[in-house]
Amino acid sequence: MNRLVSTVIAVVIALAILFSTLFVVDQRQYAIVFALGEVKQVIKEPGLHFKLPPPFQNVLFLDKRILTLDTPEADRFITAEKKNILVDAYVKWHIVDPRLYFVSFGGDERRAQDRMSQIVKAALNDEITKRTVREVISGERGKVMNAIRMKVADEARQIGVEIIDVRLKRVDYVEQINNSVYERMKAERARVANELRSTGAAESEKIRADADRQRTVILAEAYRDAENIRGDGDAKASQIYAQAFGQNPEFFKFYRSLEAYRASFKNRSDVLVVDPASEFFKYFKSTGGSAEPKAKK
Repeated sequence: MNRLVSTVIAVVIALAILFSTLFVVDQRQYAIVFALGEVKQVIKEPGLHFKLPPPFQNVLFLDKRILTLDTPEADRFITAEKKNILVDAYVKWHIVDPRLYFVSFGGDERRAQDRMSQIVKAALNDEITKRTVREVISGERGKVMNAIRMKVADEARQIGVEIIDVRLKRVDYVEQINNSVYERMKAERARVANELRSTGAAESEKIRADADRQRTVILAEAYRDAENIRGDGDAKASQIYAQAFGQNPEFFKFYRSLEAYRASFKNRSDVLVVDPASEFFKYFKSTGGSAEPKAKK
């Protein structure tokens, strides 16, 4: 019985020792095998691996995926025009040299992030102090991010880290000068609006004056054409009258007298004081136009 118990205990101990020598490296991880703080082996490929049982050797796993360093709050910087701004940025990074990373931070990711935050802040300060607010916000924002990424990448490589990208999430004024900035922006927009209104009013007056000029020209040309047409009509009418008068002068006189009668006696209330023996009424007395009617034979 004692022998059986001893055998079971021995088997359990052997299995425990065997399992302590085996470890699995995930495809998303690096594995560092070290003994008494000294790195013995760096494993980058996934799979089943062996080591000595503790305390002779231990394993530390590091994340090989792309990680994000996001600043908890915006940092304050001074631009080239001596204005305070708040900048919020984030960094994409991953471990490329696990041995150097372990030596630098002992595998502590929090220490690594603190160190990279300091590097990013220093790079931001170097670039922002050389530029104005407009350049940082829009004009040269791409150049600023590229310059920061290059500076951070050079220093991060010395601690076993590769910087994938650096981005500015937010650039804003500090609260103390926000109101003055807004008021200045409002005044600038009002000035632009007034300029546009003035330009529009000037253009409106120009268009109106041009329209009035064209109207005057068109009316003058129309009056000229109407007078020409009226003159041609009067000339043709005079020509027709002259032809009619030449063919039968007596009929022409009779016709003109009828028109005069029609115009004179147009309304019942019209009153005309004329000598009955005058030339005006000669066609009332005789169709031939003589004053006395012909005697009957």
